[in-house]
Amino acid sequence: MISKLELAREWLPRYTGMPVDQFGDYILLTNFEAYLNRFAQQFGCDVFGEQRPMQAATNSAGLSMVNFRIGSANVATIMDLLTAREPKGVLFLGKCGGLKHSTEIGHFILPIAAIRGEGTSNDYLPSVVPALPSFKLHKFVSEHLVHRKLEYRTGVVYTTNRRVWEHDDRFKDELRAMTAIAIDMETATLFVVGHANQIARGALLLVSDLPMTPEGLKTEESDALVTQRWADLHLQIGIEALSEIGDNGETIKHYQY
Repeated sequence: MISKLELAREWLPRYTGMPVDQFGDYILLTNFEAYLNRFAQQFGCDVFGEQRPMQAATNSAGLSMVNFRIGSANVATIMDLLTAREPKGVLFLGKCGGLKHSTEIGHFILPIAAIRGEGTSNDYLPSVVPALPSFKLHKFVSEHLVHRKLEYRTGVVYTTNRRVWEHDDRFKDELRAMTAIAIDMETATLFVVGHANQIARGALLLVSDLPMTPEGLKTEESDALVTQRWADLHLQIGIEALSEIGDNGETIKHYQY
């Protein structure tokens, strides 16, 4: 039978349209087409995979970006396929809903952990295994946030497969009981599958809505405003962090199984 690594080497270009050897050592992940297009425009690089499930681009310095679309199943897929490249670090630039009064739209969140409410990660590691980022990668990203004097939060993120839950009062009560700082659809899966595949990983999330309050629900108009005001900054922090970590950062993959 074909091995997992051989399958990943075949399917990574199949899903993204980009050859394995064109992926860099450090990879930004996003689920927004606008982020990838801005990345490509900034560096004048080609976007691969226009007719594929995912799209990817790599700049001249060897930093890659992948738009894996949306959801825990897709982020699990790309983290499996990236084993073909064995990247030194992967950083997810995503959006999330703020669940705390202290969390405002436009704040950045560096999750210290994620609650595995999505189910996908259970196919990779037992449910008792915590969903954690790679500490040293997050440490380096946090240094960039501090250097820019940006407001950011740390805390636990709840990851769910549910997209429409805002009118489910029972679910909202459960969220309050778990004391999570934010909710999204990818972070726990990213952390667990990255751990299972021995890939250093992190997430820098942008608070785009406040779904626990009626006036904070995300709409197309409100999301467009968030993108207009903060997307460029969000992307630039990710670019700077992963562009410099190879030269200036500590070794981030510091464990062996």
